[in-house]
Amino acid sequence: MTGLLRGLVCGAAAIAASVAQAQTYPDKPIRMVVSIAAGSVTDVIMRAAANELQPRLKQTLVIENQGGAAGILGGQACARAAGDGYTICVIYHSTMSYNPLLFTKLPYNPDTDFTPVTRLFFLTEGLFVSSALGVNSVAEFKARAQSGAALNYATLGEGSFPDLFLKWMNNQWNTQIVGVPYRGGGPAAQALAANDVQVTRFGVGNFTGLLSGGKVKALAIGLPQRSPLMPDVPTLDEAGLPGFPGLGWWGLAAPRGTPPAIVERLNGEFVKLFNEPKFKAFLDQQAVVSAPTTTAGFAVFLKEDRKAAETLIRIANTKPAEYKPEQ
Repeated sequence: MTGLLRGLVCGAAAIAASVAQAQTYPDKPIRMVVSIAAGSVTDVIMRAAANELQPRLKQTLVIENQGGAAGILGGQACARAAGDGYTICVIYHSTMSYNPLLFTKLPYNPDTDFTPVTRLFFLTEGLFVSSALGVNSVAEFKARAQSGAALNYATLGEGSFPDLFLKWMNNQWNTQIVGVPYRGGGPAAQALAANDVQVTRFGVGNFTGLLSGGKVKALAIGLPQRSPLMPDVPTLDEAGLPGFPGLGWWGLAAPRGTPPAIVERLNGEFVKLFNEPKFKAFLDQQAVVSAPTTTAGFAVFLKEDRKAAETLIRIANTKPAEYKPEQ
């Protein structure tokens, strides 16, 4: 048998084995690594998705929260997992686009350690302040910050998307607002309500209850147009803070080596769910925009998002730092 023929036979056997494995998949519970703290909007959404998918897959999806360090902990857990379809990873802009530009010595390689499955949704993000601060607009907040008042801002850690927005805003205004890291939007929202921090930018869904209770105030929405959930809140452009190039998103990946047939099965199940009217209505209430893709479409999107991240990091004048694991 020639080398070429042997290669063709081996390739065909591998494809056949992958298809056969996909036909019986899954035959045990699936671990879903969520790169943010329990109680955050993404965690709530993925728990709801897991409940919907359990009867369709005929297996339990077990949520494992790996919050903190701008998604690095979740990325590391995913990269270390076996590529057998029994670990899937909920990733986001920091995991894939920003961390490789902001950190050296990452414990994972976003370009080689993961197999893209699908983008899931975009975040409707807002700029929020503690009601105790007593400001009612971006202009008033800018004046307070430029007066030299001591202000703290909740982030997801050095290099996270909220942290980059803070650095960009400080750069735009020549201010010194201080970043304070939290493990997720839920904890950050509670810190804002308690006035432990005075300002932050996160997904709107983290703040809906606090807004109705008067604990926090929305100053602006980080979208090109106003949100139907908060029609009276201006966009950042309308509020006088234009030019921020980033947009938050979440998606699904699998560890390197996951069989293509299993990746396609997962893509099909998640895309179908995130396109269903009832689930999309649920997502609307969480203040996110459903945006599932094909696996190939997600791969193309990731390359484009990395370019946008490069633009933002250049504007924010942020230099790469060595990643040091939390002690």
